[in-house]
Amino acid sequence: MGFCLLNNAAIAARHAQQKHGAARVAIIDWDVHHGNGTQAIFWSDPSVLYASTHQMPLYPGTGAASETGAGNIVNAPLAEGDEGAEFREAMRARVFPAVEKFAPNLIVISAGFDAHWRDPLAGINLKEEDFAWATEAVMAIADRHCGGRIVSLLEGGYDLTGLADSVAAHVAALMKA
Repeated sequence: MGFCLLNNAAIAARHAQQKHGAARVAIIDWDVHHGNGTQAIFWSDPSVLYASTHQMPLYPGTGAASETGAGNIVNAPLAEGDEGAEFREAMRARVFPAVEKFAPNLIVISAGFDAHWRDPLAGINLKEEDFAWATEAVMAIADRHCGGRIVSLLEGGYDLTGLADSVAAHVAALMKA
């Protein structure tokens, strides 16, 4: 619906399943826009868990907490103006428990950094340390369930300073492994 021509997360999940035998793939999406395409692709496929934090209401208008697919869709919408505390609570309360219960063989992160406070396209106010915290938490889950296997895909981010600082914090956290 405008932002993505190819769904890299869906391609990565299917490739891991078909070529590497990953029976269960979790996609964690913290882009400010809801991943309606990813959700639609895996709506009725219990072999892939899709868990998303995103601003709501905001384009594309999907991602309500009530949208659950085959029990494999977890949406944790955030409100305009939310900050790190609300993001971390959404991850702790909804996303991480679902991923833990799913026990994936691989985690794919749709790492969008347009929820950064500097980004002009939306109104979530995350900071670099929020993305580093989320990365470290996902790494801990990956260590417990899938031998540390994570694929991180760069998604949104439209303020170059906010994007660069957030990506640097994310990659620094990933390098701690």
